[in-house]
Order: sequence, then C-alpha cells, then structure tokens
Amino acid sequence: MSWLALGIHRVIQLLMLGIVIQIILSYFMDPYHPIRQALDRFYKPIYRPIQKLVPPIGGFDFSPVILIVSLQILDAIISRILMSL
Repeated sequence: MSWLALGIHRVIQLLMLGIVIQIILSYFMDPYHPIRQALDRFYKPIYRPIQKLVPPIGGFDFSPVILIVSLQILDAIISRILMSL
C-alpha cells in the first residue's frame, strides 16, 4: 500500500504547489491572463467553502493558507493510515 500513499502524497503536493503558484501570480499577473484564469477556475471553487467560514480580513484572503494547512493535515492522516496497513 505504500505506492498508494506515495501517489496520494504526490497529488496533494501538486495541489499545494498550484496554490502557491496561483498566489504568486495573483500579485504579478494580469487577472485576464489565460494561465491565471485557468488556475482561478480550478482553485476558486475549492476556496469558496473556506471563504464562507473565514471571510477575507482587511483585504487579505486566508483561504489558500487554510487550504494548504488542511491538505498537509489530510496528507499526514492518509499516509499514517495507509502505511499502517
């Protein structure tokens, strides 16, 4: 089962990398750029439930940070469960 744990770990890492890239591009790239729009279309639906619980504070959106921490916790839990099998 370690290959399954490794696969899930890699997918979660790619999601977190995409979040970081989306955050960085949001500061430097035009919102109408095709790459930025593609990332926004993918990640905005994931951010929405978090934004309902924790709305932006002072113009800063904490949902990407909360999502990254949640993904890390989920990765740790899944890895422990699958490695113990």
